[in-house]
Amino acid sequence: MLTATYTLVALSVEQASVRMSLQSLQKLLHASFIDQAALTPGQIGYAVDAAKRLYESCHWRKIDMFLVPAIRGATDQANQLLRDLDELARTAAEAVGTAAARMGSAAVDSQASVTQFCSAIETFCAASLKRLEREEKDLFPVARAVISGEAWFSIANKMLAHDAYVQDCKHTRHMPAARPAPALGQGGAAPFPRETEAPEAPYEQSTAEHIDH
Repeated sequence: MLTATYTLVALSVEQASVRMSLQSLQKLLHASFIDQAALTPGQIGYAVDAAKRLYESCHWRKIDMFLVPAIRGATDQANQLLRDLDELARTAAEAVGTAAARMGSAAVDSQASVTQFCSAIETFCAASLKRLEREEKDLFPVARAVISGEAWFSIANKMLAHDAYVQDCKHTRHMPAARPAPALGQGGAAPFPRETEAPEAPYEQSTAEHIDH
C-alpha cells in the first residue's frame, strides 16, 4: 500500500494549497470588503476573479481527475458521499455566479449590497472548504478501502504523467485550451473529469494593496 500512501500524500498537498488560497480570500474579504459602505468596480472584479480562479483550481484537482473515477469504478457504496460532494460544488458554483452578476450590472453602493456581495463570496469559500474537509475525512478512507493495488499504481502513474505534461506546457509557454468548467450559477456543478487535461494554475495569493480603490 506504499503507492496508495504516496498518492494520498500528494493529493493532500494539493488540498492544502487550495485550502490556503481559500482562507486567504476569506481573510481579505473580512479585512478589506465587508465593512465598506460601497465597493468599487475594481474591488468587485478582484474578488470575483479570485473566486473564479479558485473555482477552476478546485475543478481541475487531481482528486477529481483521477481518484474519484477510480472510486466510482470500484464501488457504488460511495455514491451518497459523491452526491454530497457534488452538492457542495454546486453551492460554490452558484455563489460565484451570484457574485459575478454584480460585475457590470447592479452597483454595490450600499451597506446592504456590500453584505450581499460578501455573503456570496463567503458562501463560495465555505462550501469549497467544507468539500475539502469531507474529501479528506470521508473520501480518502473510502479510497483506501475499495481501490486495488493495481489501480493505485495506475493513479500514481497518471498523476506523474499529468505533472510532467503541465510542466512541459509551462516550459514551452504553449498551453492547449482545456475543456472549460461548467458555467457558474447555472444549476450544475463541475462533473468529475476523467481526462488529463491541463488545469488552471492555482490561485496565487495577493494582498489588499493590489485592489483598486
